[in-house]
Amino acid sequence: MNPENVAKANKALVLEVLNGVFVQRDASFVDRYFDASYRQHNPAIPNGPEAIKGLLPMLNPELKYERGMATAEGDLVMVHGRYTGWGPKPMVAVDIFRVVNGKLLEHWDVMQEEVPAAQTQSGNAMFP
Repeated sequence: MNPENVAKANKALVLEVLNGVFVQRDASFVDRYFDASYRQHNPAIPNGPEAIKGLLPMLNPELKYERGMATAEGDLVMVHGRYTGWGPKPMVAVDIFRVVNGKLLEHWDVMQEEVPAAQTQSGNAMFP
């Protein structure tokens, strides 16, 4: 498969997994798509797919995930999203995944509290 098709396939896989895990709350997505050696770079979450499965029942029932922009290059996929109900205020995040052979192998994220556009210096929204 050429590199462009690999990136497209990886992007589609990550979007499917984010929907399955954070919207549907379906632990079977973890079993199918997370590598046994999954490495987590969020300091609050341990390594391994079992940590993700253990997180699911602890999520706020009101948690809502909204996907924004997504891009992929090679084995890396980045997704801009909003998590409402993760903390006291909506959080805007960029989740970065490394995908190898159809499995999520590694994850990084950058999260910050969402500031309404009317309260920013630019007047621009943080999330579409």
